[in-house]
Amino acid sequence: MTTRRWAFALAVSATGTAITLSILSGWQRGGTLPERLVWVAIGIVLVTSAHLLPALVHSGSLTVRCVAAGLWLGCMAAAVYGHSTFFLLAQAHAGERRAASVPSPTISSSGRGLTAVMNERAIVTAELTAAEVRRCIRDCPGLRVRRTRLAAKLDALNAEADDVRRIDAQHDRVAAQRDALLADPVTSRLATLLAVSPARVDLLSSLMFAAVLEGVACLLWSVSLRPSALPAAVAAVTVPAPPPIPPAGEVATVTRRAATPVTAGHEAAIANRSNVTDRRGEIDGSHAPRNAPVTPLPELSPTDDDVTELMRDIAAGRVRPTVADIRRHLACSQAKASALRRQVVALVSTA
Repeated sequence: MTTRRWAFALAVSATGTAITLSILSGWQRGGTLPERLVWVAIGIVLVTSAHLLPALVHSGSLTVRCVAAGLWLGCMAAAVYGHSTFFLLAQAHAGERRAASVPSPTISSSGRGLTAVMNERAIVTAELTAAEVRRCIRDCPGLRVRRTRLAAKLDALNAEADDVRRIDAQHDRVAAQRDALLADPVTSRLATLLAVSPARVDLLSSLMFAAVLEGVACLLWSVSLRPSALPAAVAAVTVPAPPPIPPAGEVATVTRRAATPVTAGHEAAIANRSNVTDRRGEIDGSHAPRNAPVTPLPELSPTDDDVTELMRDIAAGRVRPTVADIRRHLACSQAKASALRRQVVALVSTA
């Protein structure tokens, strides 16, 4: 799988995830069914626009890109806001589930609060004090029984007060444990480290997650939808094709015509050059007569695989579209390299 296909697959995954978040947040934000459907539709449109706008207006005019930049910022802000809503609600639901897992205290009590117990204890204490200071004149056994009964009642009230205090402390511990579980463990520790409230850390983390998701999706769509760089790479360097070699007779005629206005020394040089050209014609013509037409060497016709491989290498930037680089890259002859380059340029021009 190529890089562009990987980028396209990741872009589709990121956009699908963002659309799912928008659907869930819109569904939780609305009250009635029509309100939920409208919120869901708005979220889908804004998320899709935020992801595809940079890639779609990349080749547009300056005015179009400026307008698209403003709209893109608005779409990004709305998408990040919707994703943050989902993250915060999901964190609250998770905290409630963690808090519900804490067992409630199983200590039974009389049902009275500590205030009622302490009021009755004060009354019994006063009665016991009055009974103790009272002198025994005639009914001494009854007074002693009253004192004993008040002392036992005072002890029972003290025990009940201790029991109520113990139950209240247990409830306080359970409540503190549930409050601690309402926040994410990482969020609570980070809030303690930064000396801020856990709610603020939750909000900042939600905004960060949403912004990263949206930014990654925009980047992946820009990479996967960018135009191919093959035509630009081939057209950037245009080397003219070498002119065909004329027959030896024409070369000699052109040489003699060009030698007319020059000096004698130049005429000798042109004559030597004409001799060299005639000899080349004899060699290329397989020992044919000097004035005989030159039979050119058969040009190697490249295969479609060679052209396809060359175009792929040029697009990847491994070779430049020049005869010398093609010859060096494929380790072929100059004639084959020239033919390959001509076919590549022809394919690019017709594309």
